[in-house]
Amino acid sequence: MNRIHHHRPASGPHLTRTGAVIGMTALALAAAAANAYQTRRAERRNPPVGRFADVDGVRLHYLEKGDGPPVVLLHGNIVSAQDFVYSGLFDRLAARYRVIAIERPGFGYSERPRGTAWTPRAQADLLSRAFDVLGAEQPLVLGHSWGALVAAALALDHPEAVRGLVLLGGYYYPTARADVVLTGPPALPVVGDLFCHTVSPLVGAALMPVFIKGMFTPQQVPARFSRSFSTGMALRPSQLQAMSRDGAMMAAAASGLQHRYGELRMPLAIIAGAGDKVADIDRQSKRLHEEVRHSSLRLIQDAGHMVHYAVPDEVAAAVDEVAARAGQRARLGATETVLDRSAALT
Repeated sequence: MNRIHHHRPASGPHLTRTGAVIGMTALALAAAAANAYQTRRAERRNPPVGRFADVDGVRLHYLEKGDGPPVVLLHGNIVSAQDFVYSGLFDRLAARYRVIAIERPGFGYSERPRGTAWTPRAQADLLSRAFDVLGAEQPLVLGHSWGALVAAALALDHPEAVRGLVLLGGYYYPTARADVVLTGPPALPVVGDLFCHTVSPLVGAALMPVFIKGMFTPQQVPARFSRSFSTGMALRPSQLQAMSRDGAMMAAAASGLQHRYGELRMPLAIIAGAGDKVADIDRQSKRLHEEVRHSSLRLIQDAGHMVHYAVPDEVAAAVDEVAARAGQRARLGATETVLDRSAALT
């Protein structure tokens, strides 16, 4: 008598795991597609408004306006060069300087080629060559937040290329940072790509209001920032990875520079918000001022990390004073005036 064997379909843990993998893959693909769509949408709504320069094979996007001695502006994390426009500082300075706001590698529309660890020193090397390409001879360099670290690296590694420094809300000395927990995974090789194309933009969209509020605390987020800042541009996978990698390396980068600040010889103005919740002023700006004795320090009461929004006129005045000490010529209306080299910083 022949027996009929009935084959039961596979079941149990193996089937459950397979279904879970298929489900997670489908979700990842759906998230990647949604993020790709949001990236295209953000870029359509926020096309590049500046110019492009090729510097050693790296395409950099920058904004330029005005005549006079060159002033280069370097933005912080999350934002792009447009941040200086939103704050009003860009136009204030352009009234008497040739102002060039450069988007650091990976931010805005600037490229960030793989294969390079884009430390502050690596970014400084690239920017020093960008000055030659742009014909910006010995500019005064203003850096905010992460951009202040790049500005310091520029002045230390290329002192002949920098006439003076203005540093806003900077991070100069290594400290323990809780944000590394969030920036760590997207900053990893290979795995970071997966995060930045799937989960990280969604997490970032949820957390961005918290980050922005913390940047401006104790002030309210200005209406002009809320109107102009594009969360979609900041959360593109390419910029997310740049933000994450810059954030993850911040403490190590500061550690590599902290013993060299005594080498700074050019005029230096340090400005920070007294209520800064991002970069502790006692451990950062005050300490740098104590170490670089010829520097000036302004602490702005009732201001936070985004100090250039709180007091753009005072920041512009600091640029004037550093330029004066460096003996630069500033355009005042249609007249060029030689600024007094001996003008004291307050």
